[in-house]
Amino acid sequence: MSPRTPWGTYHQIADALRSRVSSGEPAPGEVLPSESALGQEFGVSRTTVRRALAELEAERLIKALPGTGRVVCTDAERKATAGEGPPRAQYRRIAAELRARIDSGELSPGAALPSEAALVRQYGVSRGTARQALSELEGTGLVVAVHGKGRFVQRPEKPTS
Repeated sequence: MSPRTPWGTYHQIADALRSRVSSGEPAPGEVLPSESALGQEFGVSRTTVRRALAELEAERLIKALPGTGRVVCTDAERKATAGEGPPRAQYRRIAAELRARIDSGELSPGAALPSEAALVRQYGVSRGTARQALSELEGTGLVVAVHGKGRFVQRPEKPTS
């Protein structure tokens, strides 16, 4: 069995990257290191790095540019969207709706969650957005991924006596 990254590690990585961006290194308009490079630096998987970067994207500190990577947003870019209120990323809306279905009991412990493909069809989003919503639920411990089978509502742990 491989060692697992502790829950919430991506928040710590996001905090470290947020500090760097705030200090101006990298400067606005500059490209961040690749997911692979950041994974090596922090000793985590690319999935963990992606979660950290998603936080910074949601805060409009960085943006993804196809073919380039993730770039630090300029002050003008941040101000242009400042009046819109806090962003509600699509993946967070999907995750919140799935969490509500779990909390209501509609999706009970052990129940399979919709597949990435099903979420793509239902919400009209990209596969990456659907994957990010499911990953957010995994990060909270509500959902467990079973390789080759899908994602399932986590069964509550039995208390040890």
